[in-house]
Amino acid sequence: MTTVLLARHGETPWNREGRIQGWAATGLTDRGREQARALGEWLAAAYDVDRVVASDLYRTRETAAYLRERATDLPEPTFDRGWRERGFGVYQGFLDEELFARHPDHDPATSVSSLDIDPEGGESVAAFCERVESAWADLRATVGAEETVLVVTHGGPLKALRSVLTDRDRAAALASGSPPNCAVTAVRLGETTELLEDGHTAWRDG
Repeated sequence: MTTVLLARHGETPWNREGRIQGWAATGLTDRGREQARALGEWLAAAYDVDRVVASDLYRTRETAAYLRERATDLPEPTFDRGWRERGFGVYQGFLDEELFARHPDHDPATSVSSLDIDPEGGESVAAFCERVESAWADLRATVGAEETVLVVTHGGPLKALRSVLTDRDRAAALASGSPPNCAVTAVRLGETTELLEDGHTAWRDG
C-alpha cells in the first residue's frame, strides 16, 4: 500500500512568538533543529522513505536537511511551491493578536489560517486551499504503488489537506489548531484513503 507521511517543519522563533510567518525566510530555533533530528531518527527506524517532497520555504528546507542528519538514507528532497504556507502579504510578521484587533469580527480563539481576508500581496483562503489541493492531486497522480513519500510542509497546508481527507468543513479545519512542530500524520492510499495518527508527536485534534 502507498503511504504518504505528512510532517510539519521544526519550531521557528516566530512560532514561539506567535507571529504570522507566511512566506517569511525564518529559520529554526535550537529546539526546532532538535525536533527535526529526532524526527529523522524516528523515520529511519519506522519507514523506508522512497521520496521526499518539501515546501520551498527556508524553514522546511532547513527541517529536511536536519532530518537527513539522522536519517541518512533519506533521498534528497525536491521542493514544491505548492506546499508553501498561506501567503499573508502585508500581514506577515504581525502578532496574531495584532491581526485579530484589525478584524474584530474574527474569533481570536480560532486560527489566523481561517481569517477570510485577501491581504495585499497575499492569498485568500480560497486561493490558498486550491493551491494545496492541487499540490495534493499532483502528488497523488505521481506516487507509485507501494511507495512511501514524505512531505515536509506547514501547519496551514496540513489543516487544509485534513479537510479534504476527512470531508471536514474547510472553515472548521482551518480554524483548528496546527499540529505540533515535526508532528507526523500518515495517509495510506489504496481503494480507500486512510488517515492515521502515526506516533511521532501525533496530532490529535477535536
